[in-house]
Amino acid sequence: MKQKDILLIGVVVFITAIASFFISNALFASPKNRQQKVEIVSPITTEFNKPDAKFFNSNAVDPTKLIEIGNNPNPTPFSNKQ
Repeated sequence: MKQKDILLIGVVVFITAIASFFISNALFASPKNRQQKVEIVSPITTEFNKPDAKFFNSNAVDPTKLIEIGNNPNPTPFSNKQ
């Protein structure tokens, strides 16, 4: 490369950087684009209302309880050893 080529590349890079700076400021950083409205959230309280007895009662089925159907003689049913 000759010295003229390096100077020409430097000038083109400098002009392109300045142009891209002004174009990006015009497109992306306008004050109108930076404004956004949000809804106000109510604060969390420590009060807890009792759930409806229709769904949460003492006679309901407990899904966390282990249910065993019949006796299984094989403790590892998916292994090849039976």
